[in-house]
Amino acid sequence: MKKALFATLLALFLAFSVAFVGAQETIRIGANLEMTGAVAAYGQMIWEGINLVKEIVGDEVLGKKVELVLVDNKSDKVEAANAATRLIDKEKVVAMIGPAISGSMLAVGPICEEKQVPVISATATNPLVTQGKKFVFRACFLDPYQAAAAAQFAIEDLNATTAAILSDVAQDYCVALGNFFKEEFTKRGGTIVSEQYCKTGDQDFSAQLTTIMNANPDILYVPNYYTEIALICRQARDLGFEGIILSADGADAPELFSIGGDAVEGIYHTAIWDATKGLNEVGQKYIDLYREKYGKDPNMFGALGADAYLILLDAIKRAGKADPVAIRDAIEDTENLDVVTGKVTIENGDAVKPVVVRKVEGGQFKFVKTVVPY
Repeated sequence: MKKALFATLLALFLAFSVAFVGAQETIRIGANLEMTGAVAAYGQMIWEGINLVKEIVGDEVLGKKVELVLVDNKSDKVEAANAATRLIDKEKVVAMIGPAISGSMLAVGPICEEKQVPVISATATNPLVTQGKKFVFRACFLDPYQAAAAAQFAIEDLNATTAAILSDVAQDYCVALGNFFKEEFTKRGGTIVSEQYCKTGDQDFSAQLTTIMNANPDILYVPNYYTEIALICRQARDLGFEGIILSADGADAPELFSIGGDAVEGIYHTAIWDATKGLNEVGQKYIDLYREKYGKDPNMFGALGADAYLILLDAIKRAGKADPVAIRDAIEDTENLDVVTGKVTIENGDAVKPVVVRKVEGGQFKFVKTVVPY
């Protein structure tokens, strides 16, 4: 009887010891992502990118295995907040990736601040996401940064001294980019000779374009989405405008070519990255592996999800321990880290990284250069 009891107790002790050691050897990172709901495509692409880059760099840090814990926030900010609480309190994650969209990040941020667990979004661009926060980060750059890069490129590379702006007043994104471009372009000595506006769904831009052509700008900045950009290009060329057209990442869609045809040939735009050319070794490996697995070029969301994972992995390594506060401090100290989209530095929670400039040639985007605003 005593031998049987001893054997049972020994078995329980060994089982507990193995479980404890196993737990100790695992570092848990949460993924609070939109796997279903209105913007499920975003979360799914980010999750795909995280797992793809894990195949390249591995899933071990500090001698322990990284375990990803995925919770679907259903593209809803209340669900995102609940997911954050569950990941921290129940799943005991030491850091979190996501959500993808700014509204959900704004709901998650205060929870991570209170519980002192760092969260990094791959793609949330609203400046308020990180403003006044110590534990909230992003892997993408902000719209003011992108517009500053566009203005710098226009003056230094396109030799522009005058510019016109035609932006979509129905979209905050477009208006903001136009305003930030104007501010940076004039600060660098350029002159805005005409500011015109349109609305999403407009078909006729002849009045605005005629006014712009009469002002004779060196470049036309069109920080809109691809449909309006394509239509504006078609009408501008039909009216005889021969100047340079510059846009932003809203142009990054294959529909630009199907709608714009030959009229979009030669236009430039700023982008988060270029899927045809890796800026470093890990970026090229990511592109190559993605093409091998899926037979197409990788997407921006997956690449930024991979960036978020690499930032966290590097921070945990430099922190030297799986402590959320130490990891938070290490994230903020990230400097010139090689990630999939290039090199990244974190400043006040935001990513500082190269802005890619591409040009339309032969019905496709061609890499031109990277710009780091100064």
